[in-house]
Amino acid sequence: MAEIRAFLTGKLARPRLEKVLTGLGQTDFEWRIVDTGVKIAALMTEEIIKRRVELPEGTSLAVLPGRFRGEPERLAEHFKVPFTRGPDELADLPAFLGSEGGPPDLSEYDIRIFAEIVDASALPIEKIVERAQAMKAAGADVVDIGCLPDTPFPHLAETVQALKRLGIAVSVDSANPEELRTANRAGADFLLSLTEETLSIAYEGEAVPVLIPAVPGDLASLDRTIERAKEKGLRFIVDPVLDPIHFGFAASLHRYYETRQRWPDVEILMGTGNLTELTDADSAGITATMLGLCSELAIRNVLVVHVSPHTVRTLEEHDLARRMLFAARRDGSLPRKYHAGLLQVHDRKPFPSSTEDVAELASEVRDRNFRIMTSPEGVHIFNAQGHHVARDAFELFPKLGVENDGAHAFYLGAELTKAEIAWSLGKRYAQDEPLNWGVAVPERVEERSRLKEAGHTLRLKKNAGNSDEEEEG
Repeated sequence: MAEIRAFLTGKLARPRLEKVLTGLGQTDFEWRIVDTGVKIAALMTEEIIKRRVELPEGTSLAVLPGRFRGEPERLAEHFKVPFTRGPDELADLPAFLGSEGGPPDLSEYDIRIFAEIVDASALPIEKIVERAQAMKAAGADVVDIGCLPDTPFPHLAETVQALKRLGIAVSVDSANPEELRTANRAGADFLLSLTEETLSIAYEGEAVPVLIPAVPGDLASLDRTIERAKEKGLRFIVDPVLDPIHFGFAASLHRYYETRQRWPDVEILMGTGNLTELTDADSAGITATMLGLCSELAIRNVLVVHVSPHTVRTLEEHDLARRMLFAARRDGSLPRKYHAGLLQVHDRKPFPSSTEDVAELASEVRDRNFRIMTSPEGVHIFNAQGHHVARDAFELFPKLGVENDGAHAFYLGAELTKAEIAWSLGKRYAQDEPLNWGVAVPERVEERSRLKEAGHTLRLKKNAGNSDEEEEG
C-alpha cells in the first residue's frame, strides 16, 4: 500500500495546490489535501491546526506551507505523525517532493580557505585579533597575516602567538626573509611565499611553506623548488600564481593545469584576489567559476582577499562555493540546485506564479486585504475591489484608495517598491518577506519578523469587522 502524504493549506491556495499535485502524475505516494479553514495558509498557527485538522487515516507525512511560522516538531508530537515544512512557493513543490532525503548536504568541503589581513603590520594586535575572529566566523580556516613592503612589523611574533592562543591557524605572507624567519620561530603554521632562493627558511621551523616560482611564470624554477623540498622531506604547498585579466590571466590558468599534470599529488594553492578584487564584476560568479576550476584540478587551498568594497562578502561566497562544488562533485552532478546563496542579483525561477495563476487567485479573493505578487507581466496588487498590474509602483498608488490611511499607504509603498525591484531584477518576491540577496547580505531576522508583523497587523485591522474565522486567517 502506498504511503499517504497530507498537504495542509488554506482556502485561497487550495485550488493551486490541487493543480500542482495533480500535475505530478503517477507518484510513489498518495496525496490528500487538508484545508485548515483559514484563508491564507502562511498565517495558520499551531493552535488552529491542532484544533481544526484531522489527518487522513494512515498519513505517513504531513507537509506544511513553507512560510508556516510554528514548530513542526510540536505538531508531530501532538498528531503522532511526522510533519515537515515544504517550500515557500507552490511552484517549487514538485522539486521538493522529488528530492531524496531532504535538502542537499552541504556540511562537507575539501578546500581550505586562507583569509588575508592585507595591512596587518599597520594594525595593533587587538585589531588583528578582532578581524581574525570575524574571518574565522565567516568561514576562514587559516588567517593570513599580510606584511607590507618597507613597513616595520615589530609585533609580528606577538601577533602570531596571540592568534595561536585563540586556536586560530596562522600563515604569514611576506617578501621579507627576516619576517618569514620571525614568523616561523613564533609558531606560524604556513609561510607565504618561498622560492628556490628562500626555501632554506622552511628548514628553521615547523611551518609549511607555500612555494612560488622565483621568476613570475617560470614553472621550471617551481619544479626545482618542489624537488628540493621533497628531498628535504618537507610538507609544502605550491602556488603557480593567478594573474589578473589582461596581465597574464589565461597563461596563469594554464600554469595551474600544467602543474597538476606534472605533479599529480602535490598540494596547490590559488589566490583568487587578482580576479575578485581587480575585476569590476560581482564577485560571487567569479568565485564560483574559480572554485570550480579548483574542484576539477584538486586545488585544495585558496587565498582570499577583501580590500575592494565590492568584495565585502567574499569569504562567505568562497565558503558556500566550496561546499556546493564538493557536493556536486560527490554526486557526479552539475553545481545547480544545491543552494541559492550565490544567485544574489537574479533568481533561477523568479516568477513562481504565471500571470494566469495570479488572475485566478485574485478572482477568488473576497476581502479588502491587498495581496501583492509578481509575474512576468509586472507587479500585481489585488483585493475584492480590483486587480491592478504595472511595472512602475507609482502607477499603482492612485488606484488603491489609501490616501487617508497613512500607515497602510506607507506599508503598501514599501512593499510595492520591493516588488518592483524584484520584478526588475528577476528576483523572487514574497509579500511581507525581505528580498533574498543570498550570502551578499546576512539574513536579517529582525527585519523578517518586523515585516511579517507589520503585514499581519494591517490585515487584522482591515478584518476588524469580519468573522472570527477570517481574523484567524
